[in-house]
Formats: sequence, C-alpha cells, structure tokens
Amino acid sequence: MRIGASLRWAAITAFVLAAAGPATAQQPAAGGAPAPDAQVGFERRQQLSPQDELAQADQAIARMDQASNAVRHQLEAARQARDVVKTLCLNDKLSQIDVAARSGRDRQAALQAAVQRNDAELANHEYAILTVLRQRAEQLSAEANQCIGEEVAFVGQTEVTTQINPNLPSEETASYPPLEIPPPAVVPPPPVSGTGM
Repeated sequence: MRIGASLRWAAITAFVLAAAGPATAQQPAAGGAPAPDAQVGFERRQQLSPQDELAQADQAIARMDQASNAVRHQLEAARQARDVVKTLCLNDKLSQIDVAARSGRDRQAALQAAVQRNDAELANHEYAILTVLRQRAEQLSAEANQCIGEEVAFVGQTEVTTQINPNLPSEETASYPPLEIPPPAVVPPPPVSGTGM
C-alpha cells in the first residue's frame, strides 16, 4: 500500500512539473534593468504526438529493463563473493527498480489504451508518470553502483608482524628478585559498647 501511495505522489508531481515545463525569467526592460513587476513565466514543453509518446514509452521500458538486468548481474556477483553488505544493498535497489518497471508496464498499457481512445490528456498523464518511473529506475541504478561491500572495508589480507627486542634477557638467564609477601596486618575489631573493658 505504501509503494502505491508513493508512486501516486510521484505521478502527481511529475504531471505538475511536466505541465508547467521549465521556468524562464521575463525579459529585462530597456536599459538592461529588470522590469519593476517582474514575474516568473512558464514555458510549456514541446508536446509529443501520441505515437511518439508510445515510442518513447517503449524506450523507457527497455531502459528500465536494462537497469534491472545490470543490477541483477551485480547482485549475482555479490552473492557469489558472499558479500552480505553489498548483497543487501543491491537486493534493495533491484526490488525498487522492479517495482518501477512493473508500474511502468502498467502505465504503458494505460498509455496505449488512452491513445486508442484518442484521449490526449490521459495519454499525456500516463506518459508523464512513465517518464518519472524511468528516471527513478535510472537513479536507483546509479545508487546500486554506489553500494559498498565488505571488500572495501577490509582491503587486502591481514598480516601480523611481531618484533622482539634482542636485548631482553631470556627466561632461562633472567634473575628475578625474590618475591617477599608481607604478613597480613591483623587489626582487632573495635570493642562493642556495653562490655566491661
């Protein structure tokens, strides 16, 4: 349920950003000074035809599949190396990429249905969501490349070198002073009140 909610918010954000397009500043007034009531204007991105959106959707799904396969190969290598830390990291990234790819295929099917119904608004919406999912999969793939395993923490084989000072006397030739243990100090307990001393 949580993944679906996150994807919905991502889709809404993508739709708003896609509809708004890149922000451009207003042209300065004569003389190079900005206009006193300067406001940020919005420029609408170039709209793709529904057929172009379908072609781009196919490419987006292919890129998500490539990202998934690349991370899957890294995961297999980490498992063979028995690198638990890297395996956990890569497994998490692969799971997230697979969720994005599955959702992307659902969105691709919805895009195709919208194109068949000639519903341009829905087609643009589905395409925007698919674009965000592709970007997320690419981001996760880049994060998977940053997964650090145990081999980075422990570089090389551990080697212990012991050096003994040759000037130290050996145990056979060493003479130790006699160990004198002083007798224990005996202190009588204090008298108890009420005694006749």
